Amino acid sequence: MLSSDLVRRVLDSAPDALIIIDGAGEIIYANQQVETLFGYRIAELIGQKVEILLPERFRSRHITHRIGYSQNLRVRPMGSGLDLFARRRDGSEFPVEISLSPAQDEDVSLAVAAIRDSTERRDNQNALREAREAADRANKAKSRFLATASHDLRQPLQALSLLNGTLRRIAHDEAVAEALSQQEQAISAMSRLLNALLDISKLESGAIKPEISDFKVSQLLEEMRSEFAALASSKGLRLEVETSGDRVHSDAALVGQAVRNLVANAIKYTKEGRVCLRCAQDRGLVKLQVIDTGVGIPAPELTRIYEDFYQIGVSTNTSRDGYGLGLSIVWRIVVLLGLKIDVQSEIGRGTVFTLLLPASAEALRTAAPSDASTPLAGPMSAAARVPILLVEDDARVRNATRMLLKVEGYDVTTAASLAEAAAAAEKTPEVRLLITDYHLGNEDTGVQVISEIRKRLGTDLPAILITGDTSSAVRDLQYDERVRTASKPINPDELLSLIRELSAVDRKPQ
Repeated sequence: MLSSDLVRRVLDSAPDALIIIDGAGEIIYANQQVETLFGYRIAELIGQKVEILLPERFRSRHITHRIGYSQNLRVRPMGSGLDLFARRRDGSEFPVEISLSPAQDEDVSLAVAAIRDSTERRDNQNALREAREAADRANKAKSRFLATASHDLRQPLQALSLLNGTLRRIAHDEAVAEALSQQEQAISAMSRLLNALLDISKLESGAIKPEISDFKVSQLLEEMRSEFAALASSKGLRLEVETSGDRVHSDAALVGQAVRNLVANAIKYTKEGRVCLRCAQDRGLVKLQVIDTGVGIPAPELTRIYEDFYQIGVSTNTSRDGYGLGLSIVWRIVVLLGLKIDVQSEIGRGTVFTLLLPASAEALRTAAPSDASTPLAGPMSAAARVPILLVEDDARVRNATRMLLKVEGYDVTTAASLAEAAAAAEKTPEVRLLITDYHLGNEDTGVQVISEIRKRLGTDLPAILITGDTSSAVRDLQYDERVRTASKPINPDELLSLIRELSAVDRKPQ
């Protein structure tokens, strides 16, 4: 049998303030923590109504709650979902958490209240909420900055690239041609670095949200074949792309970006032999592999290959071929999509990167042959060149593009907005190709320009949509065989190649 003194000492040593209340709401017991928490001496509280410990504005309402509780005694937290406050002897208020438990003393029903000061917890919650809100504001600000930077930083590079392309076509002095060639390389390097840094910033800021769907691997593989065949051939390498009938469940654009970086990296570090893309199913996963016969990666360096600016065998103070950001971007995409990536390498024999993708529920089990895409046309003769309508709101880029096209012999009509483009189409109905920026002033878009000009001319006018926007709004544009999209800054030769390609498409009335 425990002595009453021992029980009192135990209750006084409890971490919470404890009070016992009788059926009339009077305090019949308070432990030592009550004195510490409320500033009353225990003798002052005994016999007082429990409402003495509440702010005055809550007292009348509390009496009703107390009577209700006395008629339905049970263990429960007090004021669930509400902010509870207590009042000290000096009149100051503080937030509390209160737990109620019934007790019985012979025939008398009592209530035991455990009271805890929740000031620190609430302060922590408020600080956490404010930190989250600040982080959300920072992310939104960063997203707005990246959207602006993605457009505004690419615009002058676009103008520089186009002006360089124009000058290379009209400069005949050997020294000038050499200087322009060096300038072209510098512009290209700037473009690659800008694109990589913006990609990393978007991935880190949360500006890129995965859009998951089922898609065919074959389409991705053919894109890689089309994009890298010429580069591989220029280095004397074989680019082998195996056919596949597999379907995967992920974000097609982000997976494409990861594979694109892996292929570019493989070609970069392979001096002879081949680069191969292949995939196969394995226990509900599709293993997409990029295989090369390149220099290989030393085992100690395998753990560092995804670091920013890290390049195999290149010290930080030596000349670089590239910036060591490709695999860093791959890793961020893998993490964002919840994928897995594996690498195996042997010095002098090559490297295999394996990207593990979830197969779609209806994934094809047999590989179907995939016909390689055939270019629509080769280079045009001067006589076949078509009149072009160019729509671009940035005067520098518009003038640079116009100069390049005129040097190539094209008849160019320019416009800075949707309204100007519509007026130009009325005056020059002989236009046979449209080139338009995606983001124009007054919230107009290149998609609207294409639709309006086609409507006015009554034809499915071939069009090139040029953009620095990588958002889903551009990524998910409805497929149209007469529209090509190109990212800023576009290389002059790439732009001219797209013009030649689209000019060969037969006109089809709407």
